Amino acid sequence: MSPAVLLSFIIGYFLVLLVISWLTSRKSSDNDTFFVANRNSKWYLVAFGMIGTALSGVTFISVPGKVGAPSGDQFAYFQFILGNAAGFIIIATVLLPLYYRLKLTSIYGYIEQALGIWSYKTAAGIFLISRTIGSSFRLYLVVIVLQKFIFDSYHIPFAVTVLICLVLIWSYTFKGGLKTIIITDSLQTLFLVSSVFLSLFFMCRSLHMSIFEAADAIKNSSYSKIFFFNDFLSSHFHFSKQFLGGVFITIGMTGLDQDLMQKNLSMSHIKEAQKNMFSFTTVFVIINIFFLSVGALLYIYAAKYGVTVTKTDYLYPTIALKYLGVVPAVVFMLGLTAATFATTDSALTALTTSFCVDFLGFTKNKDINSSEMVKTRHGVHIAFSLLMLLTIVVFNAINNDAVVSAIFKVASYTYGPLLGLYSFGLFMKRRQVADKLVPFICVISPIVCYFLSTDSAKLLGGYVFDNELIIVNGLITFVGLWLTSSRKSQ
Repeated sequence: MSPAVLLSFIIGYFLVLLVISWLTSRKSSDNDTFFVANRNSKWYLVAFGMIGTALSGVTFISVPGKVGAPSGDQFAYFQFILGNAAGFIIIATVLLPLYYRLKLTSIYGYIEQALGIWSYKTAAGIFLISRTIGSSFRLYLVVIVLQKFIFDSYHIPFAVTVLICLVLIWSYTFKGGLKTIIITDSLQTLFLVSSVFLSLFFMCRSLHMSIFEAADAIKNSSYSKIFFFNDFLSSHFHFSKQFLGGVFITIGMTGLDQDLMQKNLSMSHIKEAQKNMFSFTTVFVIINIFFLSVGALLYIYAAKYGVTVTKTDYLYPTIALKYLGVVPAVVFMLGLTAATFATTDSALTALTTSFCVDFLGFTKNKDINSSEMVKTRHGVHIAFSLLMLLTIVVFNAINNDAVVSAIFKVASYTYGPLLGLYSFGLFMKRRQVADKLVPFICVISPIVCYFLSTDSAKLLGGYVFDNELIIVNGLITFVGLWLTSSRKSQ
């Protein structure tokens, strides 16, 4: 597959995004437009676009790759997806009504009202750190693919490739912000979903199977086991761990995350936001079934044609870009690009919003849309783009899978304290936290969880943690808040 052909399609794709940006921001590019899209977004556009934001390039590559991993994953990931679905329903029925009742621009404004200023800044700081690391890591993994299959042919350094990607993202988001992203993410989701279905079609054609024959092959293969109920203590795949982890990770990393919630806050009223979440949940579950099906077919294809890769993450790009032909290769690259940039553009907007609102106090200023404050927002947007560039370059310099994975895992740990903070605010309304101690509690909790996870087999009789560790993380934070709190005076 010619790198020039792939590059030309990606360039064309970004020209389309730039046109959309111009159309959506030409009449208004103030802070209200950037932060909440003037609160008049259409729920069906938000619901569809959120698919692209939720399914990053990591999901696009790793979920199919893990289906045939030596660890025996198979379709175990679907247990986690079922937990995600339950978590989305809790978000729609518990958290969204709270956010709309308080008319929040940043969801961390609730913590200020419920617990205090230090707790508020801690919650917002947790998001800024976690989302910067997480989004940088996701972009890093996909830039590696772009570098290998396109930019290495032109002898372009890795850091320049990252800079090009971030400049392109900044160029179509810096004016319209959320208003632009709701439209561009819908387009990017269309590319992502189309690439999954077309990948299935092209592999079926190469395997000389109809869709129904492929479905039977997947069902009868060694990759299709979904539910795991054996070996509760030492298995990462046990249903209870995957399902409960899916529920609470969704609440923490979606419901308590400014990135995905910012889109929900851009609608005119709560009913629209809830329709968005319920419809999004349905499509999210279905799309992940197809991702897993792609994974099974990839391994069936690899076994038939003798395709081997050094890492499971390389299987999908290798087959799509080297074996299926020109059109499947273009479809894959556009889908991968769409998945990655839908996540990154949304994250940059949310990071900019959170910093401007939570640390610079934009919403407390009546002149929020003044030219000076718009310029400040532009500066913050550029600063976070540069910070993401620096983070990705550091990831690449480390060049050690174990270290980089640990960094990403630590970022995911930090959402546990958010669970603890929000739970305490919701259920302990008669107690007042020791506000200045909250930052220390929120640092200690993930550290304890990290060492607990590392030595859990020794400490807990062979028990091995998986995604459900976030529950323990939130509980430690909750207990720490309770122990240092006092009863409110009447």
